[in-house]
Amino acid sequence: MRRNRTLAPLVFAAAAVLLPAAAHADRADRDKPVNIESDRMTADDTKKTATFEGSVVLTQGTLMIQADRIVVRQDESGFQHGVAYGNPAKFRQKREGTDEFVDGQALRLEYDGRAERVEFFDDARLHRDSGDDIRGNYISYDAKTEFFTVNSGTQAAKAGRDSRVRATIMPKKSEPAKPAPPLGLKPAPSTAKPEQQ
Repeated sequence: MRRNRTLAPLVFAAAAVLLPAAAHADRADRDKPVNIESDRMTADDTKKTATFEGSVVLTQGTLMIQADRIVVRQDESGFQHGVAYGNPAKFRQKREGTDEFVDGQALRLEYDGRAERVEFFDDARLHRDSGDDIRGNYISYDAKTEFFTVNSGTQAAKAGRDSRVRATIMPKKSEPAKPAPPLGLKPAPSTAKPEQQ
């Protein structure tokens, strides 16, 4: 019973770690319960780490992460750090205030709770429902500033894979033009010539 009580905060921390803040992530997700399913789970209380293995699925509200293995660590200040591994590891989350989702995947995902940054390593990809699609060997996304960088990789080139950054950015849909208000009728200017004197 005591072991379960000490593991509870670590399991909760594991769930909180993997909240990749995709662009405008749905803020309501933070208030939803976290559910984790896996084939196995081990925890080391002294190192403040927990490892979930075997078809791991983490959900919280609109957020979903799927991986073969997820390792979570909590630092001395209480910030969580997590690494998800898969072939590929995937996440999906709804953007705030829209019906649009952001999907991401890579062979390794790392989340830093202190910096509010998620990094994608090896065959990384981000995709939005709008059609925007970004691929590279490495993608870093800063949730605080909504700034991201994408790099090609020399390792990918050495392995014979395409190492170029690829981006498809769809044009934003313009709002339909509002009809002009009806013109008011005005009397025509007088065409009569002033009388000559």
